[in-house]
Amino acid sequence: MTKKFKIPAVPKTTPKNIRFPNEVIEGVEKAIQGTETSFSAFVIAATRWALESLEEDDDPADE
Repeated sequence: MTKKFKIPAVPKTTPKNIRFPNEVIEGVEKAIQGTETSFSAFVIAATRWALESLEEDDDPADE
């Protein structure tokens, strides 16, 4: 049985202008240096991770 290729959906996006402390920008740029990752992709991944972490912390099953 072979898997059928599915064309991935591109999620809708909305531009947001936010201010970062300079040391955060420097830290992100240092972390992504030499990778194929963009600043935006790093920030999106970090934000998703933080949101998932918050959800896990709010899980009443953990108590």
